[in-house]
Amino acid sequence: MQYGKLAPFPDGFLWGASTSAYQVEGASTLDGKGPSVIDKASFDPRLTDFTVTSDHYHRFAEDVALFAELGLKTYRLSISWSRLFPEGTGELNARGVEFYQKLLTALTDRGIEPLVTLYHFDLPWALQEKGGWSDPATIDAFEHFARTCFELYGDRVRYWLTINEQNIMILKGDVIGTLPAGTKDPHKTLYQQNHHMMLAQARAMIACHQMLPAAKIGPAPNISCVYPASCKPADVLAANNFTSIRNWLYLDLACHGRYNTIAWRFMQEKGWLPTITDAEMALLKQAKPDFIAFNYYASATVAAEVSEGEGDQRPDQQMAGIDASVYVGTNNPNLKKNQFNWYVDPVGFRITAREIYDRYHLPLIVTENGLGAYDELEAGNKVYDDYRIAYLSDHLQQLQLAISDGVEIFGYCPWSAIDLVSTHQGISKRYGFIYVNRDEHDLKDLARYRKKSFSWYQRAIATNGADLNKEIEY
Repeated sequence: MQYGKLAPFPDGFLWGASTSAYQVEGASTLDGKGPSVIDKASFDPRLTDFTVTSDHYHRFAEDVALFAELGLKTYRLSISWSRLFPEGTGELNARGVEFYQKLLTALTDRGIEPLVTLYHFDLPWALQEKGGWSDPATIDAFEHFARTCFELYGDRVRYWLTINEQNIMILKGDVIGTLPAGTKDPHKTLYQQNHHMMLAQARAMIACHQMLPAAKIGPAPNISCVYPASCKPADVLAANNFTSIRNWLYLDLACHGRYNTIAWRFMQEKGWLPTITDAEMALLKQAKPDFIAFNYYASATVAAEVSEGEGDQRPDQQMAGIDASVYVGTNNPNLKKNQFNWYVDPVGFRITAREIYDRYHLPLIVTENGLGAYDELEAGNKVYDDYRIAYLSDHLQQLQLAISDGVEIFGYCPWSAIDLVSTHQGISKRYGFIYVNRDEHDLKDLARYRKKSFSWYQRAIATNGADLNKEIEY
């Protein structure tokens, strides 16, 4: 659909940017913080670890001042569970409590709305040793952690996210690292973990509405529209299958409290059905999100069968993968790729927003969208990231088209506010509007420098999205 005049971004639109605790804070062993599964994971030794990252823990005041200069209306952050509860449960760590009090106060004092994620991949290691998300006791521990956050920070936080990219943790458990090596029957284990996460999320949403009646809370999956590789009916059916397995399984449970039919039959056919009770399903139905947050980087394309030259996709968060009896991830010759082999599909962003809203009729906020790249610091401490500006401008134009389509979208938080450590590509894969002066193993001075995209996004925010021109003085 084409429009003679586009609808503007709504008044009060939450222009923001995102990070996560383990990727930006550093101080991974300081002030009483316990280890998380990320701290114990094995990564490529050529890349940095998560000990220091961007040192936001010590430099948050400087960073928040830059966020305010950028013009952010909201800042999406996550709270490190093991910084508050080093053992996952038990004694509360006062120094961890204090850090988030100071950070949230710094944000609200600057007029920046905190958007807080409760869980962003970083389960406390003490809970992982007891079985992690396979252990139903983790559900209780998560509810206790969530209630503690609501009690401690509910006076400053009105918007909460439950679990970041739960679907990616399940679909790509080997990539994200949610499964211990050698797990018996890994898929069945992952779908049981998914059920436990859903119960934990439901309890958190119920608790939030009980404790903070003026607050709003929602899930934050990674959602991508799925194209059929051709107009062959079998390919269209494969795309429909993968959409249910990748997207709707997680949002149907979160929003309607029921399992998606196609996803349920998929798990049943594979022998991967979780153990569930009627009481658990009643709990899921009781929980009601106020909005849906979603992360979008790329669309997916699937076929019904492997064709010549296809079927060699590497495991990745943005690759469909292959289950030949249900769908086959394929390449899309109509799309360009970035430096990290991810497709760039702004139109898919619009399609994804429309599909989510048409299905659930809940307000939407984008909590991740961005371009990772090997940024170079040039003379005068400049970073000319015109490629990032082009990516964001193209995606925001499509988001405005989605708004013109009638989709209710109240915020946009690209990844990321500042350079941070990417889970699998270290600090070299940069996403931020703010450059952090370090490399994989040399911390240098960790100085902050504004990239060209900083100036561009600053103008986009100041004009409430009216000026998305890719040209900007820098």
